[in-house]
Amino acid sequence: MKILLTILTILSSFLTNLETKILKTDFVATVEEEAGAPISYPGSLTMQGSKFTLSISGINAAYDGKTMYMYSDDTEELTLTNPSAQELIESNPLLFAKAIADQCTASEKTTADGKQTIITLVPNDPSMGVNRFVVKVRNEDLMPLQLEIKEGQANSTLRLTNPAFITTPPSFVIEPEETTFVNDLRF
Repeated sequence: MKILLTILTILSSFLTNLETKILKTDFVATVEEEAGAPISYPGSLTMQGSKFTLSISGINAAYDGKTMYMYSDDTEELTLTNPSAQELIESNPLLFAKAIADQCTASEKTTADGKQTIITLVPNDPSMGVNRFVVKVRNEDLMPLQLEIKEGQANSTLRLTNPAFITTPPSFVIEPEETTFVNDLRF
């Protein structure tokens, strides 16, 4: 029972940090399919609770708690939507971890040096489409360092580089420039 309480404390504290603190990090997202070579994409993320800014492969996204902003460098188009809860968790793997945590069996393992904990979430319902979600957390400050999602034969990894909790929140909004086409799909 003590191990279960420790797991729930680590997981709960980690999720509370995501809700109350502002995480800023660069990352490398790697997608690996069974038949193909892994493909990696660099990006950056800032988030607090459900709000976030994200930049990856010429796409900038932001969510301010109500509106999702998606800007494409290629088309110079800014799309505004009111996303569903499902769309939000699909766009941010840390929100995904928070959303599925109470529907999973959780286990944890401390690394040999004691500096990190690996939290593994296995969904109780196989129809969720996710086999496993793994979060590597630095014990000192419960900072996420790596996330891995196993879905069928696909494996996606998000390695965070220089993650930090910051005190000044960003705008969580993308303001269009004069030449930007705005596609407002909010209703």
